[in-house]
Amino acid sequence: MPCTTILVGKKASYDGSTLMARNEDAGNGSFAPKRFLVVNPEDQPREYVSVLSGCRIELPDQPLRYTAAPNALPDKGIWGEAGINSCHVAMTATETITSNARVQGADPLVKDGIGEEDMLTIVLPYIRSAREGVELLGRLLEKYGTYEMNGVGFQDADEIWWMETIGGHHWIARRIPDDCYAVVPNQLGIDSLDLTDAFGEKKENLCSSDLISFIREHHLDLSMEERKLEEETDLDVRAVFGSHDDADHTYNTPRAWVMERHLNPQSNVWDGPEADYLPTSDDIPFWRVPEHKVTVEDIKYVLSDHYQGTPYDPYGHHGPDDMRGAYRPIGINRNNILLLTQIRADMPEGIRDVQWIAMGSNVFNAMIPFYANVTTTPAYVRDTGAEVSTDNFYWANRLIAAMADSHFAVCASPLERYQHAVHGKGQAMLRTFDHEALEKNPEELGAYLEACNQKISDMAQEETADFLSKVLYQASMGMKNAFARSDA
Repeated sequence: MPCTTILVGKKASYDGSTLMARNEDAGNGSFAPKRFLVVNPEDQPREYVSVLSGCRIELPDQPLRYTAAPNALPDKGIWGEAGINSCHVAMTATETITSNARVQGADPLVKDGIGEEDMLTIVLPYIRSAREGVELLGRLLEKYGTYEMNGVGFQDADEIWWMETIGGHHWIARRIPDDCYAVVPNQLGIDSLDLTDAFGEKKENLCSSDLISFIREHHLDLSMEERKLEEETDLDVRAVFGSHDDADHTYNTPRAWVMERHLNPQSNVWDGPEADYLPTSDDIPFWRVPEHKVTVEDIKYVLSDHYQGTPYDPYGHHGPDDMRGAYRPIGINRNNILLLTQIRADMPEGIRDVQWIAMGSNVFNAMIPFYANVTTTPAYVRDTGAEVSTDNFYWANRLIAAMADSHFAVCASPLERYQHAVHGKGQAMLRTFDHEALEKNPEELGAYLEACNQKISDMAQEETADFLSKVLYQASMGMKNAFARSDA
């Protein structure tokens, strides 16, 4: 799936939590209705069968409870996308990424292997740390193979790891520094790998057990200098495994450029002939220290970005006409869902995990928080179906976007008020509920948090319905068959 990811270490976030977020986007000309639910242990399959590839996997007993955001329609499989399990470990799966022909020839993709459809379901219920997630998925990739190139994130209260598949069976992973954020826009993101660590202490780098021999045997290292890979501390993995296609410069690299432009506006020159980085630059860093601590609202903003403030904004009115819409936006019509997992180390375990969600096109939606330590979710986000209905969050936001897009100028102000209202109320409700939850005993906490989630859902439903009515009014007044004179 086309997607965009941002990962934020605990010392780079506003409250000391680890933050991991990703848009799931549908392919061109399509979208997929999404649900947000809890998979309880009794509902987890023991023999898993992939719908797309037919891959069969025997899963372990005693799975953990976890949240997920599967497709509302099961015809193409589960596609669980992102969730948090009952051991406070989160996973986002997956970011579709790219490679080159040499990699594909050396380790071809596996038609009946595993892919995005499967990965959350077969990994998240069985891990107790972010590192364990990398190691388990690595073993599954080496055994079953994959039919696509993917990036996968794992998160606990202390660490975030980013893992990328290399060909059909190989993989690499880096631990995100605590004081950094990292961005990935449908392209191999990791820019360097310390092979001495990956084959030594494994503190910050992990990879397939045969990666060095794989690189050497298939002549993947393009360095002009003779070197011993076993001693390499800064392998340029983008040159070895990545792509540098012309299409990357309109579809992928501009998204990394605009996210870092927002979070590090003074660190570099981003525009004009003296720019350090352009939307077409191949050397935009994978991670960097932000200029200020990153908030939930920052993440929502960058994952909704449509190049506002630049000549490339499709809704803009400055700059050359032929530059508007030149690059693929992050906030695009085919966003299905935005999922942000927040593990709050300063909170008691019972209320530590919060999953934020927004559905539909991110330019026009708002993000709401839910406690993850529950056994069910509100119907407004859980019961999405094939039928278009304002009774659920997904379809209400899809309707809003379809109308507001054509009337962006007049809908921009009510849109901003809607987003501020939902985000502000969501934050305020979390603070109130956190405080009250501290007084609850363990036996009553789960039911209390489910009631809190329902109140948050009710707030979002009320605000979304109100905004929908405003957008409907503006769209109706702007119809082509409007006429100024009323009946007389």
